[in-house]
Formats: sequence, C-alpha cells, structure tokens
Amino acid sequence: MKKVIFLVDMNAFFISCEMTRNASLASVPAAVAGDPKKRTGIILAANYEARSHGVKTAMVLHEALKRCPEMILVSPDLTFYKQKSREVMDLLSNYSPIVEQNSIDEAWLDMTGSEGLFGTPVEAAKHIMDEIKDRLGLWCSVGIAENKFLAKMASDMKKPLGITELWKDDIPIKLWPLPVKTMHGIGAKTAEKLERIGIHTIGELANFDASLFVRTFGKNGNDIYLHANGIDHSSVHPHRADEMKSIGREKTLPENISDIEKAKIVLIELADHIGMTARNHGKKGRTVQITLKYSDFRVVTRQTTLSATFTTREIYQAGCSLLEQNWNRNHAVRLIGLSLSGFQEEDSLKQLSFFDLKEDPGKNDKNQRIDQAMDKIRSKHGTEIITLAALVKKETI
Repeated sequence: MKKVIFLVDMNAFFISCEMTRNASLASVPAAVAGDPKKRTGIILAANYEARSHGVKTAMVLHEALKRCPEMILVSPDLTFYKQKSREVMDLLSNYSPIVEQNSIDEAWLDMTGSEGLFGTPVEAAKHIMDEIKDRLGLWCSVGIAENKFLAKMASDMKKPLGITELWKDDIPIKLWPLPVKTMHGIGAKTAEKLERIGIHTIGELANFDASLFVRTFGKNGNDIYLHANGIDHSSVHPHRADEMKSIGREKTLPENISDIEKAKIVLIELADHIGMTARNHGKKGRTVQITLKYSDFRVVTRQTTLSATFTTREIYQAGCSLLEQNWNRNHAVRLIGLSLSGFQEEDSLKQLSFFDLKEDPGKNDKNQRIDQAMDKIRSKHGTEIITLAALVKKETI
C-alpha cells in the first residue's frame, strides 16, 4: 500500500493565536515581538498584513518598525500558545492515531489507508484545514507526500491555507528547481558551502556525485543527498503514549435551527463519521458528549457514560438522549458537536448506565456487524457509496 504522509503546518501561529482572542488584530498589521514596550528584541511571528510590508520572522524589531511603523505589537504568551498547540494536536489525532509533533506549530500524520474514512488525500487535507479553521480559528497549510521529508517540503510551497501534493513523480518539476537553501535540513552555512562548489538548486544536489558529497559533508551528507532525491525512510513516531484521546466532529449549520428533528439528523451524520473513525482505529469509548452552540454564541456541553462501544447506533442513541434532555426550542442552535472518549479506562471502573441495561447484547453484535459491513464497502468504494437511511429519507441540514 502506498504511504500517505501529511505535514500540517500552522500559518503565522503565535500571532494567529492572539487573533483568536483579539479579533481587531486580524485586519491590521500585527506581530508578536520580544519586548513591545521597550521596542527591543525580534519578531517572533507576523500576520500576513505585516508581511506584506516586508516584516519577517526573526527580524530585529526596530528594522520591522521602519518597514511598518503602524504595526501593532503583542507580548509573547507561550503558555497560551502551548494550549492552542495542544488543541491542534488533539484535533489532528481524530484523523490518525499516528501523529508526530515536530514543533509547537507543526506535525506529521501517517494517513496511509484512510481513504475510506476521509476520501482522497486532498479531500482529507481540506477536511483538516476547514476543521482547524472553523473550530479553533487558526489557519494551516498541508503538505502531502509518501514520506516525511517530501511532506515537509510540500507544506512550505503554498502559504497561507495551501494544500500541496509532492509525490515522487513530481520531484523533477516541483522540488529540483528550488534553491538549495530552501531544502529542509540545510542551514545557512551548509548552503554557502554547497554554492561554493557550484550547487545552487536541489536538482544539482540530487545529481551530484554521491560518494564525493558524503566525503565532503560527513555523516549527514548521505541523508542530505537522499533527501534531495526524495528518499526518506524514517517513520512517523507519535511522541505521546496515547495519541488519540477523543474522536469528535462538529457541524456549523448553514442556518440556525430550533427543530430538534433536524438536529437529530445532523447528529446521525456526526455519529456515523465518529463510529467509522473509532472502528478504523480500534477505539471503543465510554463517554459520549454533545456540544450545542446557540445563535448568541453561548455554548453548552453535556456528556454521559455507557458501555465501551464504537458502533454508530449506540453513539447516536447516547447523543440523542443528551440532545432531548437539553434541547430548548426557544434558543436557536448554530452548531452541533458530538464526541466519543474514555478509551483508556479500566473495565473495573466502568460505570453502568441506562444504555448498559437497555441494550440487548445480541443486538449490539448485530449493530457491529452492520457497521463493519458498511465500513468494508466504503473502504473499497468510497465514503459516499453507502449511507444511513435516515440521511437519505430526510432532508439534511
């Protein structure tokens, strides 16, 4: 099976985090800087309005202000940025259990074999980009390739909000014409050495004498040479013991709704996606949570406990019960969310719930067989080939 690796790179991350809590920064040149009060230090991150004036990351602050005197400066808040980073990584873990965080604002995902869940690689990347934007208010770019190095290079090719594929067949056209200094893993000093021996592009490096290159640049020379040829055998290694802590989906509605039956149809769609993701990763959860965001932007979350499950029907029933208990037709809803969690709890700590007593074990087996049959068909023919009857019989939101 062909490997599919994503590199998700957050765009202008620090200042974008600041814009999520101060919307006025989004429409003017702004940057996170070392010491805005003393006007010393360097630019840590600039938004795209500031970049249009020539402001760049790591630029000395007084030079940046010469280029853009009206730029608003914000003091860095690393604690806040780390929290936003955790939110991004938790969201990414819904798409793959194999997520390797490379820095505070980027991560590799091994998406191999996920086409049955999320569609083509480009479609999956669009899902990720839209969900990060809608749920977290942040922008990202996604590089798609068959190894980590090419995915990293692809992620830098189009910003902001770019999706770029860089497969091995694309290397001569997309990778080799680039300046050698843009290659991931090559610093300024190495780039200078390469240019002194006549290597100015990645293509020239890829076609250089391999043995001579290794003798010149030592033990790292072989890796650099292989990367220039698009070869990278390293695997995506998750840094956390349990990369997937929850599986969740949200849907912002095209219009506010007060009809609970319409809300239930949205809930079926969310439960179907969550159940399929959970089964794909072998994750049975015991906690189902719903999120309701009202037209006045007030948010309500409610959760319940049930027997460990990954069947769509049980996830939907739990969510539906919570929906019925908390629905208020006098308050229009603009967003509905559903999630499954509690994957690592011990069986001995399991809390019996209404669902444990109500469901027939034989019926649960039947639900699981139905789900698995649907998953198998979707994996082979795509997610749109088969769907739940309720989503066909009734008009969806």
